[in-house]
Amino acid sequence: MTSTETSTPILHVDMDAFYASVMTRDRPDLQQVPVMVGGGHRGVVLAANYPARQYGVRSAMTGTRARRLCPHIVVLQPDHDLFSTVSGSVMEVFRRVTPLVESVSLDEAFLDVRAAGRRAGDPVALGEWIRATVHDEQRITCSVGVAASISVAKLASKRAKPDGLLVVPPGEVTTFLHPLDVGELYGVGEKTRAVLHRLGLVTVGDVAHTPVATLRRAVGHHLGGHLHDLAWGSDTRAVSPGRAGVFGHGGGTPEGSMGAQETFGRDTDDREVVLREVLMLTAKVTSRLRAAEVAGRTVTLTVRFADFTTITRSRTLAEATDVTQEVYAAAVRLYDGLRLQRARVRLVGVRVEGLVPRDRVERQGVLGERERGWSDADRAVDRATRRFGSSAVRPASLLGR
Repeated sequence: MTSTETSTPILHVDMDAFYASVMTRDRPDLQQVPVMVGGGHRGVVLAANYPARQYGVRSAMTGTRARRLCPHIVVLQPDHDLFSTVSGSVMEVFRRVTPLVESVSLDEAFLDVRAAGRRAGDPVALGEWIRATVHDEQRITCSVGVAASISVAKLASKRAKPDGLLVVPPGEVTTFLHPLDVGELYGVGEKTRAVLHRLGLVTVGDVAHTPVATLRRAVGHHLGGHLHDLAWGSDTRAVSPGRAGVFGHGGGTPEGSMGAQETFGRDTDDREVVLREVLMLTAKVTSRLRAAEVAGRTVTLTVRFADFTTITRSRTLAEATDVTQEVYAAAVRLYDGLRLQRARVRLVGVRVEGLVPRDRVERQGVLGERERGWSDADRAVDRATRRFGSSAVRPASLLGR
């Protein structure tokens, strides 16, 4: 093997503006105009394409602010079923290269190409093959970072965006890392960044040349040592397929979760209206669980009121599930348990946590239950929506919504 093959075996592949790219790939009229996904009326932006980002529009921004920044922006509603389908196809492309794939979210993954099998070769060539194949098969683009470690590969892919590839050889790691802001380090959030900045540690180089003991006093024993390692590019964590999909870091809780939320067009105290929205969100979440072949035990309900007070309640089930009616029943019990008295609701959300691979779940049968039940019905709905679209089959209470 060449030195490049052995010294930079880690790839980080990140889709470019994934949600916006998927929603506009069949819309040539929208390729060069600002587009945001989500953000309707009082919601938040799920994603923005690159023309929209030039106006300052970003994900997690309120739709109202996004429209102030870019009044002519096109707003598209997200299709989570489509996102899951495209993501699954992209991950299969990665697994054609190597079995060592650790997916961080729907739109990014780490690959260790030392075990690339029949496609073994230069990691750069493998990265270019991935980019070309994803574009040919899914008609979206991705960026690839190639490095010796997970943390540096992640930063390299960010610098390669959009639609590019960047290699950071071991001998150039510090030259690449040290000018960057500390907030660029993988896993450093806004709070940690603020703490470091207050200490005068603005760049990665500043962190690298600060004694470990000082870092530990500032941000904690474990994190201080970890930051020092990251600043020198000496992250030794291996790509772990066991953390694949929703189980990996960066996907929420360590156990993983999937959720959805919606802001009402008008605040409401109507239980029927709220629970109809809860059912719609539950159907979205459980469809995504089944697409990812996972199930979860803990159902969490989020309710935000007109005064922006937000509460969450959780219920852990006897066994993990991906069945819409089971998750919905738990969410209804959580909502009714709040005993709201004409409180006006602004937003509601449903999340399933504690995810495990579906094939590890052994469901306990109940004496006298039907041979086929809600689980089979859900999968029949999944087949129909894959063929005829997300609105082909839906609960009767959602018809005409």
